[in-house]
Amino acid sequence: MKTPVSSMLLVLLAAFLGSFGAVFLKYGAIRVHRRLRTLIFNWRLAVGVGFYLLSSFFFVLGVRRGELTVLYPMVSLGYVWTLVWSRLFFNEPVTKNKSAGIALVLLGIILLSLGNR
Repeated sequence: MKTPVSSMLLVLLAAFLGSFGAVFLKYGAIRVHRRLRTLIFNWRLAVGVGFYLLSSFFFVLGVRRGELTVLYPMVSLGYVWTLVWSRLFFNEPVTKNKSAGIALVLLGIILLSLGNR
């Protein structure tokens, strides 16, 4: 089975949306206190969950017609996006170890994508 480009794009979109979900969950978590009310009425958490739901929706659409062994590694691009968003929105450091990890993730995705050739 050959994996269509449209399936790859849907899974890439899912990874991108999932990384935004993580950002909003982090923003929401910062504002959660000991009261249950701060958890229930936290719109940032709701938006984060919404991004995760959208991400899951596009992932399901993507894997319908493609090889899971090709598509699922692409989900790990969410780690790359999360590193970028964490730097931009939370001023988290990008260390040498994190950069090396991202390079390995990208190399792994490339190797797994080319596995059928």
